Amino acid sequence: MCYLMLMETAVASDPFVASLPVFAKFESVADIDNYRPLPDGWALATADIVGSTKAIGAGRYKTVNMAGASVISALLNALGRQDLPYVFGGDGALVAFPGPALEIARNALASVQRWVADELDLTLRAAIVPIKDIRAQGLDVRVARFQASEAAFYAMFAGGGGSWAEAEMKAGRYRIDPAPAGARPDLTGLSCRWNPIEARHGEIVSIIAIPGASRDLRGFQFLASDIIALAGRQERDGHPVPVGGPAYSLLPAGLDVEARATAPPGRRWLAKLWVIFLMTLTAVTDRLGWTIGRFDPKVYKREVASNSDFRKFDDGLKMTIDVDADVLQRIESRLKQAEEAGICSYGLHRQKSALMTCLVISPLQPDHVHFIDGADGGYAMAAASLKAKAPA
Repeated sequence: MCYLMLMETAVASDPFVASLPVFAKFESVADIDNYRPLPDGWALATADIVGSTKAIGAGRYKTVNMAGASVISALLNALGRQDLPYVFGGDGALVAFPGPALEIARNALASVQRWVADELDLTLRAAIVPIKDIRAQGLDVRVARFQASEAAFYAMFAGGGGSWAEAEMKAGRYRIDPAPAGARPDLTGLSCRWNPIEARHGEIVSIIAIPGASRDLRGFQFLASDIIALAGRQERDGHPVPVGGPAYSLLPAGLDVEARATAPPGRRWLAKLWVIFLMTLTAVTDRLGWTIGRFDPKVYKREVASNSDFRKFDDGLKMTIDVDADVLQRIESRLKQAEEAGICSYGLHRQKSALMTCLVISPLQPDHVHFIDGADGGYAMAAASLKAKAPA
């Protein structure tokens, strides 16, 4: 017990995250000067769903998204830190954490693997990779923070180390095995209460662009700036969520998955009834312009819209945007041009709507975060398209 308390104190007192540079203009995302290297004693926890393409084909992408976000939720809750650097990848996630928390992180990953297998009938593979091993390969993990809104910050990753860690995990190295049957992670705050958000301008497009064979990082920085500028021709830079937020749903499509995350089998019906009651109450008060104590449904929806992570940098540019045919054509043309020049390799997937998965510790606090992906495969299918281009 004392050992665990010492580890938790070491994690809570780590000053690295507070020292990270913060940028508010997303155009600065590809500028390596905005990033700082992770401390040598840190590690990366990385995880993804095995066979996600098959699950997507079976119409289970909301469940796949929930599994990916559960990795972030489980680790942040176990470590008692909501500020640790992480990135959501659709069918997986990456979280950076200090070395003293290794055992806690290992147990959390093992528990979330077991939960995903038992409750979602999916296989989550996971690994923990020390930063020192990444640097031994001549790579790095550099981190910055993007301020999406006044209260919401998202980590951005550069340096190639995160991609190498993911490849090592897929090769079976640094593997974490699932916990014994019955183990459950702490998934407090993980929710899935928004139905798919329909495109307003044309299509929801998920894009992944990574540096190409030429390793022209300056050229890639220009490319990223161009793509961001092209998306900026659309309302709210292509943000899939309208400025007033998504519409409340009385019966959320992800109700069953959320109940599996928050309640044991015998109490799931209570969890579902509670969510339905809350959503009904919220929808009615939103329509009537009322509040529930200090909770204002309209303010919360606007916060959801401003706090969402529809674009990020994770060893490459990733965006899920709502664009019309002209903007999409310009973006695709620029990507093709850069790919032919060896500046990038890219994958792109189109769909009619976007999905949202959320981490909300308290709806009364404005720092809730929301992960955006395409509703019909999103980043996972864009990544599959990208992988298909790689030489055998």
